[in-house]
Amino acid sequence: MDKVLLLSVLSLGVSCQPITDSQRLFSIAVSRVQHLHLLAQRLLTDFESSLQTEEQRQLNKIFLQDFCNSDYIVSPIDKHETQRSSVLKLLSISYRLVESWEFPSRSLVGSSPRNQISPKLSELRTGILLLIRANQDGAEIFNDGAAVQLAPYGNYYQTLGDEESLRRTYELLACFKKDMHKVDTYLTVAKCRLSTEANCTL
Repeated sequence: MDKVLLLSVLSLGVSCQPITDSQRLFSIAVSRVQHLHLLAQRLLTDFESSLQTEEQRQLNKIFLQDFCNSDYIVSPIDKHETQRSSVLKLLSISYRLVESWEFPSRSLVGSSPRNQISPKLSELRTGILLLIRANQDGAEIFNDGAAVQLAPYGNYYQTLGDEESLRRTYELLACFKKDMHKVDTYLTVAKCRLSTEANCTL
């Protein structure tokens, strides 16, 4: 009964029909992460458009030398490794990436879109967890309680000067876009593997 309820929640706004298989749940998960990826792109673009040219140049330079919190989550280094990874591995990495953003997403800049990000991430996380369980075939290789717990991004609780605050906001948005792109890629490849499509190349 709990699973049926969770599936119903995940299908809200996508279809009025009940979900009957993994492929359908995959389609919903991919649709949701693609929406989040587009939202991440829009938030970053809007933020960049509000900057002076020199500010943007400096922030781009800084970010190339920095790293995201979620980089601690081991993931494929390129498209070839992604294609060689198992469905379950891609799902597990996606789960941890999405989970790592449930807290930081609350501080993303923006107006109404910001308030939608956290619940959408939570719904996506639930859907990925269901897919993981459906694709385990009884193997206990994914432990819900063992997920990596990451600290908030940057000096979240400190009062920062204008320059540091600008940098923190930029890094947060750039990392969110980067991670949603990863999850979008991983779920799309995993979905393709379980379908009748002949070519799952990136």
